[in-house]
Amino acid sequence: MGVRIGITCSFEPDENRHNLRRDYIDKILNAGGVPVILPPTNDRDVITEYKKTCHGLLLAGGGDVDPVNWGEEPHPDLGTVDPTRDEFELALMKCAMEEDLPVLGICRGAQVINVAFGGSLYQHLAGGISHQQKAPPSHAFHGILVVRDTRLYRISGSDTLRVNSFHHQAVREIGENLIISATARDGVIEAVESVCHRFILGVQWHPELMTDKVSENLFKALVDAGRERIKS
Repeated sequence: MGVRIGITCSFEPDENRHNLRRDYIDKILNAGGVPVILPPTNDRDVITEYKKTCHGLLLAGGGDVDPVNWGEEPHPDLGTVDPTRDEFELALMKCAMEEDLPVLGICRGAQVINVAFGGSLYQHLAGGISHQQKAPPSHAFHGILVVRDTRLYRISGSDTLRVNSFHHQAVREIGENLIISATARDGVIEAVESVCHRFILGVQWHPELMTDKVSENLFKALVDAGRERIKS
């Protein structure tokens, strides 16, 4: 049986179309998985069918998460929010947490994971190092420090990495049952992971745009976790 990985996407109302970079699809295919695009919906029956269909989830990057989801008012520099996508992805995460469904969250996806676990976000980073690179998307822009004895460390095999960076929101207070598995040198949290699920990992960078072995291994780890779930 193929390992079906559901990939979330954005919706552009002005153009009436869903949007997902092909890079996510290619990475899942290269890792041996079967990509399944999941359009955002608030229909709980559809979300239940998504859960039944998929052996793992990839929460893709995208716009800002609405701060109402952790009880704050909007910052003046808050970017575009999509309430339907927020509600959808948080409901999908609830299913994943209940069903022990493997999840890899990328950039916005890492932030959604943290909010789903009860954490909060910085709405707009200021100071420190730049987290909005003006460089080719695949360029490893800044360094991060990986915490030893974490899933990310086992995947990467290193306590230092260089990653790309395209965000102005970031994890602030970490959610319950999550741990920090990497930080930038200015202290910004770069990765979080669950301590009570088989595989829930969020990374703040965009490995789908990079070509290094660690990036490839992240998607392979997700597909492998989905395969293990099929067997269990």
